[in-house]
Amino acid sequence: MIYFYLVMSGVVMGLVAAVPIGPVNLICIRRSFAFGPLNGFMSGLGAALGDGVFAAIMGFGLTWVAHLIQGYETIIELIGGAMLVWFGWRTFIAPPMIRCMEEREGATNLLRAMVSTFALTITNPVTLVSFTAMFAGLGGLAGGAGSYVDAGFVVAGVVGGSTGWWLALTTVIGLFHTRIDEAAMKRINRGSGLLVATFGLVVLVHLAIKFT
Repeated sequence: MIYFYLVMSGVVMGLVAAVPIGPVNLICIRRSFAFGPLNGFMSGLGAALGDGVFAAIMGFGLTWVAHLIQGYETIIELIGGAMLVWFGWRTFIAPPMIRCMEEREGATNLLRAMVSTFALTITNPVTLVSFTAMFAGLGGLAGGAGSYVDAGFVVAGVVGGSTGWWLALTTVIGLFHTRIDEAAMKRINRGSGLLVATFGLVVLVHLAIKFT
């Protein structure tokens, strides 16, 4: 029974990390519209694996890794903010009807989609802070008070919960994939690109203010 509780606790944490609308959600939604639900899901899977990395750091008590991330927090945020601006700009200027070309790239394109969102997730130190708070809310069951086996169940739950969200989201969005025309895709590209770039600019402006 305790393992069921640990897994479900991880699922809840995975959902808390994945559900709020942010740049990764926007990227996955846009890719589901443009390239189909599989591409969107693989993008979400990259984010889920990134959440799993942060969950593992906290669950297995890898405090030295957490301290290392916090020590390089400014550089990591700078990289993450710049990546968001770049992703936003590329999305904004993307041709509206490149669906067939992208889908022909097959596994290579899917791997690229997953790696890109994984990189965006792990360059967001705020996620580590969020998991720190969520693990503390579990009363230490998944952290230092439990075993590595216990922590492993929680981490698996985090990845599973986050993956489940991306599967559900991209499946629903995928129902409209073939109904999107060129004009609508152009609006989606520009809207999502502008929002993603704005997230990145907010991060960069915050860093600039911090050091002025």
